[in-house]
Amino acid sequence: MKKVLAFILVAILGYFMITGLMTAQEFSTYGNVNLDEKISRNFIDKDVNGKSDEIIYGQTSNPETGSANYVTSIIANYRIFDTLGEVTVLFVSALGVSLLFGKNTKKYNFYESNFILKTASKMIFGLILVVGIYIFVHGHLTPGGGFPGGAMIASSILLMYLADNEFKANINKFKQAESLSGSLILVIGLLGIVTSGYFFYNFLPTGTVGETFSAGIIPIIYTLIGLKVGSELSGVIYNFMLEGGEQ
Repeated sequence: MKKVLAFILVAILGYFMITGLMTAQEFSTYGNVNLDEKISRNFIDKDVNGKSDEIIYGQTSNPETGSANYVTSIIANYRIFDTLGEVTVLFVSALGVSLLFGKNTKKYNFYESNFILKTASKMIFGLILVVGIYIFVHGHLTPGGGFPGGAMIASSILLMYLADNEFKANINKFKQAESLSGSLILVIGLLGIVTSGYFFYNFLPTGTVGETFSAGIIPIIYTLIGLKVGSELSGVIYNFMLEGGEQ
């Protein structure tokens, strides 16, 4: 009976909330919005700073951002300070896992590995690694970027852990890669201040939209983010794959 009454209550509240929103003054012109007056149009046309030239794929040179991928233009250019915060959140999460599990030394053994599983995992490991690198290197041209590319790199490490009981990643190398990439990201941001007075200003030539070498600092930032995310997630996997005790 309680479930029936709860369902009726939710249905009534939902009805009044939906009808109230649809009849509210701020929603009365829904469907008649002039999209050309929205800030999203400026992101697409790459004219946030007032440049109104038409963007033509493969022809337009040195536009405001240069990235052919609209999402990348926002994440790694217009909204890059927020992206830096996201990377920081991931770093803090990885640090927390390291503090909780850092004293564990013995690797979990899920099952007995065999020759076929070990060999196949090594072949797939290379493919995943290459695709992950491709995703963040070409993030300014195609869907992808540093976060999914870094996650794929970490997934290849996870595969090796699951497939081979003798596998153990060199966590010190991952820590060094994470520290170096994070430091370089901040250095690039500071160079923007030095060159033009803005943090993370895209101070390099943005090239021609659609070409591999274009978009200024965006491919560099995405590559560093990919290495940083991949290293941090690999460190998380390393810690979760260990248990207390002596080897």
